[in-house]
Amino acid sequence: MRYVFTPADVASLPVVGSTERFPVHRIYCVGRNYEEHAKEMGFTGREPPFFFLKPADALLPVEAGTTGEMPYPSLTSNLHHEIELVVAIGKAGKNIRAADAAEYIYGYALGLDMTRRDLQNEMKKQGRPWCIGKGFEHSAPIGPVTPVAQAGNVEQAAIALQVNGVDRQRSTVSQLIWNIAETIEHLSAAWELQPGDLIMTGTPEGVGAVVRGDLLEGTLDGLTPLSVRIS
Repeated sequence: MRYVFTPADVASLPVVGSTERFPVHRIYCVGRNYEEHAKEMGFTGREPPFFFLKPADALLPVEAGTTGEMPYPSLTSNLHHEIELVVAIGKAGKNIRAADAAEYIYGYALGLDMTRRDLQNEMKKQGRPWCIGKGFEHSAPIGPVTPVAQAGNVEQAAIALQVNGVDRQRSTVSQLIWNIAETIEHLSAAWELQPGDLIMTGTPEGVGAVVRGDLLEGTLDGLTPLSVRIS
């Protein structure tokens, strides 16, 4: 097959314990999926889950043992961090029951949903889509994918983010409003999930701004730590 120009390389993530890489199809994100974060954003209660997407080329892959470099994006003066557990889907499925969701998971990773909060808030005020706040280049720094068999008890794992060595976010995955299986059930009712899909499952409380030079260090028990510097 011939193209009018050379296609971009497939976005992908390293896989723990393998030389193969995980090719990324879509990046789904769950909004306000920790109760305390929902409260800090002005919402309460267990509302139905909602989703937004980042393009696959928003991915900033971060290799194990390295620090990813994220350029400070344009048009914003209020860039926020949101540390998240990322679920990597390994096979296609539609209308997946929560009881069967584990069969579709290839592995897990740790990621950051970086957000131009001022642009997002302005779009919300105007009742307009806020893709400009979420779907920009390098807005999804994500570390290596750990296959399920090596990941341990992710559902109960501690998740945390430090900025310049100071705690910003700290919680456990058990505090998700909609757990991993429930999220997959809801998401797969709206889209047919495909191998290579990533699901960013939501962020705990403590989101805040970062500036150039800041070092963001995320951890989640059982997964490869994530280190990103804002440049």
